[in-house]
Amino acid sequence: MGGPAEPNEPRGEGAGRPRDDDENFGFNDPAFDEDPEYARRRRAYADGPGFSPDAGYSPDAGYSESAGYGRSTAYRDDDVGDEYEAPVFTEEELVGLGPEGGGGPRRVLPLEDEPTTLVARYLFPTERYRGEWKRHWIHLSTPLGIGAGATLALGYLAGFLTRQDINGLVTVAVLIWLGVISWVAWKVFDWYFDRFILTNKRVMVVNGIITRRVAMMPLLRVTDMKYEQSALGRLLSYGTFVLESAGQDQALREVKHLPNPNELYLRVVEEMYEPQAVEARLGKDTDGDDA
Repeated sequence: MGGPAEPNEPRGEGAGRPRDDDENFGFNDPAFDEDPEYARRRRAYADGPGFSPDAGYSPDAGYSESAGYGRSTAYRDDDVGDEYEAPVFTEEELVGLGPEGGGGPRRVLPLEDEPTTLVARYLFPTERYRGEWKRHWIHLSTPLGIGAGATLALGYLAGFLTRQDINGLVTVAVLIWLGVISWVAWKVFDWYFDRFILTNKRVMVVNGIITRRVAMMPLLRVTDMKYEQSALGRLLSYGTFVLESAGQDQALREVKHLPNPNELYLRVVEEMYEPQAVEARLGKDTDGDDA
């Protein structure tokens, strides 16, 4: 509270207003617009330099194209293509990546597009033929060995009997030799007509000359498949295939002396698990597979 000579400040409206003689006080009254003294007092609340359009945030300040982030820096789009150079590899560096090299995918041996007459009669129209294989020539090793041994033994026996003038026994020895050779020839023909066949739906084995035998197993029923190779089999590239199915009695379980077993194994597995890849590689469409 002020002294007796000083009036009290009102507590209501207008309390705390600055004095009229305060030079920093200003108010906007249109009646005083032309008064120079009034204009001078308003400067404290005028649009000063801090808010002018040319201060601080002008297009030329800090973020211009010539500044640190402009297009003339090292990150220009048109400079990227000039600075980047595609890597160059020599032929020696790419040798191991080809199909014949140590890396890359295994080369797939080409197959005949159409089955032979011997096999075609056992395929139905909606079946896709994948290939047929004869057994390895090692399959004939036993009959050929027997034929060679019989020829040597009976030839020596026939010569001995001839010197002893026992003509009747010589005739018997010759007949035995002819029988053995006929049996060997039968085995060779049977080997020629013996085929392992792969389609997109099943595997088959067809053999026999007079009495034909056809054994097959659907690929959908194959639960396990493996092949076995002995030391000689690895040397001569043949093996034995073992097929397991969900059934108890399999018409086709063990197939001996198949050539290139690893190649054949990959073909069967690919047909079982990636039939679309086989179709794409052979350049055929898949129409009719589900027929």
